[in-house]
Amino acid sequence: MNRLGRSGVQVSALGFGGAVIGNLYTEVTEEQAHQAVSAAWAEGIRYFDTAPHYGLGLSERRLGAALRAHPRADYTVSTKVGRRLEPSDGGGDDLANGFAVPATQRRVWDFSADGVRRTLEAALERLGLDRVDAVYLHDPDDHAEQAFREGYPALEKLRSEGVVGAIGAGMNQAEMLTRFVRDTDVDVVLCAGRYTLLDQRALTELLPAAVERGTSVVIGGAFNSGLLADPKPEATYNYATTPRELLDRALRLKAIAERHGTTLRAAALAFCAAHPAVASVLVGARSADEVRDNARQFAARVPSGLWQELRAERLLPAEAPVPEEEPS
Repeated sequence: MNRLGRSGVQVSALGFGGAVIGNLYTEVTEEQAHQAVSAAWAEGIRYFDTAPHYGLGLSERRLGAALRAHPRADYTVSTKVGRRLEPSDGGGDDLANGFAVPATQRRVWDFSADGVRRTLEAALERLGLDRVDAVYLHDPDDHAEQAFREGYPALEKLRSEGVVGAIGAGMNQAEMLTRFVRDTDVDVVLCAGRYTLLDQRALTELLPAAVERGTSVVIGGAFNSGLLADPKPEATYNYATTPRELLDRALRLKAIAERHGTTLRAAALAFCAAHPAVASVLVGARSADEVRDNARQFAARVPSGLWQELRAERLLPAEAPVPEEEPS
């Protein structure tokens, strides 16, 4: 278990990302979701991340229900604020936002102090919990002023009151997260898709700043939404169609991994976890089998020769930390 910054919150090195059980792209049944969380527990995963955005609250409800059988002190839960849910009678589904659920609610961007508290209270009700361990400001890209002026101080107050143990921000970019690390007293930032085998932009400023400040980083999107899990033309890259040059690069990475007797998935996860700022790597799964595979890949030893070849082929920057592993 690793600590989030200077807080007392502990997370497992491999975490469970809850977007998929919120019906990301396609439906996941109640039973499949429950079995996925149960499999994560059986594999030793004790950090579970979710958000109101994921399936309009469905992920939170499913995660809370699945964790109810376990002692509350034995696991860590994080959720997010910034998108407040309101009832909607517009009909239809939520696929435009990526989730296969009925559009019975709508998202309202709200990083105000009142919005933060209201969103967290509703999240706790869906989770069936009286507290969460960590809360992130979720995707404040276009709401920076309100997030820094109102949202962050609201989280700081909740932390000082003991309502939450750790606070931070979660985004699909590295630049604003660097500002959070440098200009605030966040415990942790969640960086999705910007520190992977295909995208190391977080290596330039965010990760060094986190090390300097003693701030933890949680990595999401280790597979860049699919391409690094199984590179093929129909695979998505950061939730969009994969450009040809990135597909070719991913296929090269896969071939090198297999030549060294490992998998691209194992290498992708090992790379993310190797940086000293990283406390946990979140991976989503829609079934128990996917969870078990993720755990196997995360635990696999990746030969040092793979990293040497990636650097020699200029597929990995020389300054990027890699695991200390057994020789090829």
